[in-house]
Amino acid sequence: MANLHKLLSIAAERKRLPTVIAYNRIDGPGSSLDLREFQQAFWSLPSVPDNLYADPSMKWTRSLPRTVGITINTGTKIHAEAYGPEFIAVQSIEYGTEVVAKPGEVLPTKQNWLLKIIELFGLKGVKFVLHNLRPGIQSSGFGGSASATTGVCLLANELAGRPFTSLQLVSMASRLEQDYGVSITGTQEQSNVIFGGVTDYVWFPWGMPQGDNTGYGTSLQTELVPCERFEDLEKRIAIFHSGITRASIDVNSVWVNALSQEEGYKLHKQKLDISYRFREGLRLSRWYDVGESIKNYQEVRTLLCPGYIEGARELQGFAREVGCVVFPLGAGGGGGILVFGHDPQSLPALRQDLQGEYREIPFKIQPHGHEIINLPFQEEMSCDSQC
Repeated sequence: MANLHKLLSIAAERKRLPTVIAYNRIDGPGSSLDLREFQQAFWSLPSVPDNLYADPSMKWTRSLPRTVGITINTGTKIHAEAYGPEFIAVQSIEYGTEVVAKPGEVLPTKQNWLLKIIELFGLKGVKFVLHNLRPGIQSSGFGGSASATTGVCLLANELAGRPFTSLQLVSMASRLEQDYGVSITGTQEQSNVIFGGVTDYVWFPWGMPQGDNTGYGTSLQTELVPCERFEDLEKRIAIFHSGITRASIDVNSVWVNALSQEEGYKLHKQKLDISYRFREGLRLSRWYDVGESIKNYQEVRTLLCPGYIEGARELQGFAREVGCVVFPLGAGGGGGILVFGHDPQSLPALRQDLQGEYREIPFKIQPHGHEIINLPFQEEMSCDSQC
């Protein structure tokens, strides 16, 4: 956009800076099936019905890789402000970092991955400023880096006049984060930011058969829990933080390596059916089935990588005593831990037992994966600048 720097200066005067809020997700059974390697390893051409959603259970997808995402009100807020007219920049408040370059001169390095996105959209004279909605929960398994990446893609896409579709932004965010070595990532966190809610994603790594969508990142999205039922799910879930932070790439690499070994492949393949049972448990409010699928999935993940459960072992003991199950979020090893109790009365008892041991992270389920604020702003600001 030729006059972006000037328009952003006007927006600052009016206190209407373009902003995107990209929300995080809590995951569960199906996690890691969104990774590129897993999508390709377990996908085979299904018999696709004429009406994809005629059967609410979508049994025809049972043998396909899938993930369920639950959007929560933690995440990253990103605003755009005027910067040196010939430069682009990205600043992170929580991490205390700032990277700057001229468009066309951004080196393809890990530290520049967000700056590269701004360059890809042909923008200049702008700085993106990021800060977390909830301080102190970096590297907690909520998909924070993917939320930041996808949020930057969304904001840049808005400022550039929306040249890319939602599915293209999922693909862009996923590829850049993976290829620049930020994380071993698939598409679940990115899809969560784009679509949000309590959503079942069935992955189609090459697009829908005989469909128009092609490329990595295509999925079918089905709402499992409508807004009016969020409270029923919320009262059965708690999230605790172990105080440990870790890089998801460490655990994800173990899972990926196990995929090429016979025993590891067989264990991974069990995830397909478990994640389908998790989907149906949420859709039908069969809370006991939800808990059992979480337990089964956690057991398979731990067999594949014992380090996955390390930061949650003590909490797991407390949870079992009150009839709850635990699920280390993301790649596990520490950070955020999901606790699920099919009987909502079990969670108050657990909170009492854990006083002083773990930090609880309060949350609310969100119906949307992101919010766009003060956009589009070009016409209004252009008028002001000419008057």
